[in-house]
Amino acid sequence: MQTHFAGNLQPIISSLAEVEVLSVFSRLVRTQSLTLDAAKQVADIFTTHLEQGLYGRLNLQMRHYRQARDYIARFDLPLKSPDALHLAAVALEQLPLVTADGQLARNAARLVQLGVDTTAVNQARYSCTSW
Repeated sequence: MQTHFAGNLQPIISSLAEVEVLSVFSRLVRTQSLTLDAAKQVADIFTTHLEQGLYGRLNLQMRHYRQARDYIARFDLPLKSPDALHLAAVALEQLPLVTADGQLARNAARLVQLGVDTTAVNQARYSCTSW
């Protein structure tokens, strides 16, 4: 991930992304793919990085939720609520979407192809990046 952002602007993560990172660690512990001690250590490092300002932070607002609702209400995309929120955040804030989630990247691409009635979405860039 560090290589991906070298020379680029500071990566920005939403409050939802913060929760989802910890959720992944929790799932890995439950499936015994990661030890509890390792999960706590990685979570501590992630929290330290947040506190040190290595990531810009985006607090989701009502307008992000409304846009996510509108995406879901189209009924033509396999959007989960968190994914719709991620897409709404990058669209409204005109940020690039960097994700390892192929379905999220496909939904972003599909919104652009469908010519969604939001200029910011059409300007949003997306990529599927594995770390």
